[in-house]
Amino acid sequence: MAVAGLAIGLFVSPAAAAVSSPGDPGIGDSYYPLDGNGGYVVDHYDIRLSYLPANDRLFGTTTILATTTQDVTQFNLDFLLRVSSVLVNSRPAEFSSDGGELTITPIAPLPAGRRLTIVVRYSDTPESYRLYGNPSWLRTATGAVATNAPHIAPWWFPSNDHPRDKATFDVSIAVPPGVEALSNGELMAIRQEAPQWVRWSWRSLSPQAPYLAFLAIGQFDLKVAPGPTGQTLITAYSDALGANGPAARASVERTPEIIQVLENWFGPYPFETQGGVVVDAGLGYAMETQTRPVYDSVFFFPGTNTSVVAHELAHQWVGDSVSVDDWRDIWLNEGFATYAQFLWSDYEGEGTPAEIAQFRYDTIPADDPFWQVLPGNPGVPNQLHRAVYFRGAMTLQALRTAVGDDAFFAILRTWTEEHKYATATTDDFIALSEEVSGQQLDDLFTTWLFTPGKPSAGPNGPAATRTTTAKPTSYDKIVFNVDLMSAGK
Repeated sequence: MAVAGLAIGLFVSPAAAAVSSPGDPGIGDSYYPLDGNGGYVVDHYDIRLSYLPANDRLFGTTTILATTTQDVTQFNLDFLLRVSSVLVNSRPAEFSSDGGELTITPIAPLPAGRRLTIVVRYSDTPESYRLYGNPSWLRTATGAVATNAPHIAPWWFPSNDHPRDKATFDVSIAVPPGVEALSNGELMAIRQEAPQWVRWSWRSLSPQAPYLAFLAIGQFDLKVAPGPTGQTLITAYSDALGANGPAARASVERTPEIIQVLENWFGPYPFETQGGVVVDAGLGYAMETQTRPVYDSVFFFPGTNTSVVAHELAHQWVGDSVSVDDWRDIWLNEGFATYAQFLWSDYEGEGTPAEIAQFRYDTIPADDPFWQVLPGNPGVPNQLHRAVYFRGAMTLQALRTAVGDDAFFAILRTWTEEHKYATATTDDFIALSEEVSGQQLDDLFTTWLFTPGKPSAGPNGPAATRTTTAKPTSYDKIVFNVDLMSAGK
C-alpha cells in the first residue's frame, strides 16, 4: 500500500504537466504585491538555526510542510538570505533569488493537493539586507533582535509571508553559552550541544502569521513560571536596561492581570502562553509578537507604562488571532489596540474612552494633515500613521456611541470569536456591526474611515460637548506610546 501510494505520488501525466503553471509570486495584497505566494499553503515551519553574535552569522535550515493548491511547475518563498540548497520532497530543486523572492523549480511539475516537504539550507549575515527599502534585523551588543511589521520573516527564515497563510512553528536556535535565544510559544528545551553551542527550542501550536514570529538573542534575565491562570508566563529583560529595568518589570509583570481584564471585552485569551520581552536595542517601538510582545526599553522611561502593555496584549486578539486579510485594513489592528488602551485607562480610573477620544478630537485642528489620512485605506507611506491609531480608535468610540454598550461589546467578542486564527476585512467588521446592532452603519464608517477631513461631529455624537474640561490622566502616556510606535515601525 505504501509502495502504491509512492508510485502515484511521483507520477505526473503529460496532460497534467501541460496545464501546470508557476505559482504566483504574490498572494494579492493591495500594498505589497510580492508578499506571500500562490500555488501552495503552509502547514508548519521547522526552523533550525545557529547564530554567532560576534559576526552576525546566521546559518542552518528551514523545513516547510506545505500542500499545493494548484498544479505548479515552480513556486516562490519570501526570503532575502543566501541559499546553498533546496530540496522538494527529498529531491534537489533548482532555485534563484531576486529581491526577496526565492523561486524554486522542482525536478518535476507538482499536481494540486500534493504534500510538500521543502528544505532550504542557508548561511548569511542578515543585518545588511533591505526589503521595500527598510531594514528589520537589528544587531545589539550581545546578539540581535528580529521583530517588525509588516516584514521580518525574510531576514531569518523562508516563508509564505502574509497573514492569510498561518501555520504552526518550531524554532530552534543555537547560540554561544551565556547568550539567551528567545522566540514564540512554549520553551521546549535548552540543551548544550557542544562546548561552543547551547540550543534553545520553542514551539507554537496556534496558527501564526510569519511576521509575528520573532527572535531576541542576547543576555537576558529570563523567567519561566506558571502564571495565575495556569498558563506558562515567560518574561525576559535585557541585562542592559539599566535604570529603566525596574519600571519595565513593574509594567510587564502585570501581563496576566491585563490579559484577564482584556478578556472582559475581547473574550478568552487565544494562545497557549503569555509574557513579554524588553530589549535595549534602539528598536524604537513595541511589537505584538504572538504570545510574547517585544518592547523597547524607551517605553519605560521615566516610569511604568502599563498602557503600552495593554496595547500589545490587545493585539493578541486583534492582529494576531484575528489578522488583517489585506494590509490596507491595518486600522483593524492599530485602531482596536489603541481603543484597548482607552479601555485600560478607564479600568485604572485615569480617563474613560469617551473622554480620551473626545479630547483627542477636540485638540487636533481641522486643518491638521492628521485628518487627511484615511484609516480605512491609508496607503503604504501612512500605513502606521498616528491617524490609523487614533482616528481608528475614534471610529470605535463613534460606533459605541451609535449602537450602545451592550451591542458594542457583543460586536468585539463576536469579532474575535468568529475570526479566531483567521483573517478578516473592514467590510467584514462593518457587516458584523450592522448584524449585531440591527442598524445601518455605512455612513458612520464612511465618515470616520474613508472621508478626508475632520468629521463634523465628534466620536461621542453630534450633540456632545467636550466630555471633560481637563485632560484625562492617561492621555499623555497614550499619545507618547502611539507617537513612538507610529514613528518607529
